[in-house]
Amino acid sequence: MKTKQLGNSDMHLTPIGFGAWAIGGGDWAYAWGPQDDADSIAAIHRALDLGINWIDTAAVYGLGHSEEIVGKALKGTSSKPYIFTKCGMVWNEKREISQSLRTIRQEVEKSLMRLQVDVIDLYQIHWPVPDVEVEEGWSTLADLKREGKVRWIGASNFTVAQMERALKIAPITSLQPPYSMINSAVEAEILPFCLNNGIGVINYAPMHSGMLTGAMSKERVAAFPKDDFRRNAKQYQEPHLSWNLSLAELLGQIGARHGVVAGVIAIAWTLHHPAITAAIVGGRSAKQVEGIISAGEFRLPESEFAEIGHFLATRA
Repeated sequence: MKTKQLGNSDMHLTPIGFGAWAIGGGDWAYAWGPQDDADSIAAIHRALDLGINWIDTAAVYGLGHSEEIVGKALKGTSSKPYIFTKCGMVWNEKREISQSLRTIRQEVEKSLMRLQVDVIDLYQIHWPVPDVEVEEGWSTLADLKREGKVRWIGASNFTVAQMERALKIAPITSLQPPYSMINSAVEAEILPFCLNNGIGVINYAPMHSGMLTGAMSKERVAAFPKDDFRRNAKQYQEPHLSWNLSLAELLGQIGARHGVVAGVIAIAWTLHHPAITAAIVGGRSAKQVEGIISAGEFRLPESEFAEIGHFLATRA
């Protein structure tokens, strides 16, 4: 896989990275349902074997569990991928989540322990909440970089105005926004701002949390476990669900022309934007990773990018 430099960093990323949200497991507010840790570790190992060179996780995924699994999977392996994680979401003994940018210094120490590393390659503020603490939080990240606890610092889910405030304190290596055919709002202002300011972009949910994989159906949605956050997600309910499944069907038809699945087309569509450095792709098993790995090399022809654009224009 060809690599691309991430913003102002010395890191060159493969077009897709391993997303570790779902491997946090169940029993927390934003879970994807139950997850077998052995499957998670096998998925990480397979991703690395197939050439993926970065992993993105967050402290809050599984309330620390995702970071622990990433650390366990990498312990003793010869592969040394870049490790990205996030801060700003904390929880208590009752597993209740709250948001603060004033606990980052304590959070980074816990993340380092769970990941079993001495330094984090990219440390990101997960959400700029509360907004009044953005400057304080970003100043802390800049301090951690100077101290050598993290190599590069990034933002996630920031607006242009919030990035402008952060830039007055220290450079932003990267932004992590949601970006897919179903959720393309960042095209208006955020992606152009990043492109014009040399900020790398690693987008999450390029397949909109599984909707555009080609494996989703109304029956599968109806059978989601109770602790799968998608049960209550807007795009998994009517009237959006039927249209989204029709979009996934089109992607499957386009993919069949090239011998790839719908999800690969969905990822390629996001990588088509010049501001995107790389896309985060989740994997809950080695088989899932194998099914999507071709997204690292497949690029969407202009004619089919336009074909998808015509379909997207039909959305009410």
